[in-house]
Amino acid sequence: MSQGKRRTAEQIINCLREAEVLLSQGLSIPEVFKRLGISPQSYYRWRQQYGGMGTAQLKELKRLQKENSRLRRAVSDLTLDKLILSEAARGNF
Repeated sequence: MSQGKRRTAEQIINCLREAEVLLSQGLSIPEVFKRLGISPQSYYRWRQQYGGMGTAQLKELKRLQKENSRLRRAVSDLTLDKLILSEAARGNF
């Protein structure tokens, strides 16, 4: 994959797995980075974010993040509605 191109979470997990395999085969860390075409910063950031995660866990994480976002919007809308109703009840409109 060319440098500068964004990878999907699935691609990142596969890349991390491939790095583990290459490291277990005795390649040095710089050789692994070169073979995978990634920077050390990307690798360590990905490992911190996705390390030990499988594809099923990733799908669940995405589902939960989407649900969390939906719930935050709902709470925000309800809070705004409450403020509007409070203002209307006081007669400040």
